[in-house]
Amino acid sequence: MTSSELQPRQDSAVALRLLSDGEFDLEGRLVDASNTTLRGILTLDGVTARCVYKPVRGERPLWDFPDGTLAGREVAAYLVSRATGWDLVPPTVLRDGPFGPGSCQLWIDEPEDAESLVGFVPADAVPPRWFPVAAARDDEGVAYALAHADDPRLARLAVLDAVLNNADRKGGHVLIGPDDRIYGVDHGVCFHVEEKLRTVLWGWAGRQLPPDAVEMVDALAGQVAGPLGEELAEHLTIGEVAALAGRVDRLRETGRFPQPPEDWPAMPWPPM
Repeated sequence: MTSSELQPRQDSAVALRLLSDGEFDLEGRLVDASNTTLRGILTLDGVTARCVYKPVRGERPLWDFPDGTLAGREVAAYLVSRATGWDLVPPTVLRDGPFGPGSCQLWIDEPEDAESLVGFVPADAVPPRWFPVAAARDDEGVAYALAHADDPRLARLAVLDAVLNNADRKGGHVLIGPDDRIYGVDHGVCFHVEEKLRTVLWGWAGRQLPPDAVEMVDALAGQVAGPLGEELAEHLTIGEVAALAGRVDRLRETGRFPQPPEDWPAMPWPPM
């Protein structure tokens, strides 16, 4: 590319303008995704960046998410993330693309030497300061543990997922950017009015929220009742916005990470 490449830590206003108005060139399709997911290159005013484009027309209907669109939920997740001040979701907009309206999110390139924070490890060799959250065996019967690091960056993502009611936090949806920050992606199945939290980040279940999370949910409550709630209403139902407010209030009241559900699978499948 001859233009300068946008970096994740650059001004979000620049990123949002590029995502909204940049000239769109498709590179190809991400074949492992269950819904149509395309990667493209955006160019505007001499700046370029890769993006993930999920057109609404490529979505598979979900019986338990009958209202709205997956693309709208992707944008809503970004809006909530931005409101927390933690910026855990890459900049995301709803725009018209080569296949019609869809979500358009800044692509995060993980460095080749990025540390792994979630994954399967030998059951008898779980790294220090890691939480084992599930047991597994390979095809030969060798015992493994699904585990994740006791990392404050991951803890923030676990709190955000509790707010979003994320039903699909796989390990592969946790990315580490070139700026050593953690990003969560794939938020199309969030915001349900019923409790549907499914995640691999259960290591802090029932523990007290860290002070920064307590401050965040206190501040977020006021935003959901004000401008943030109005923004979210463009992408979610009134009931879903109200349920979001309820989850924030519950986190404020308990001051603790949620526990795994008893009447709903606690883990997404596949977990990675």
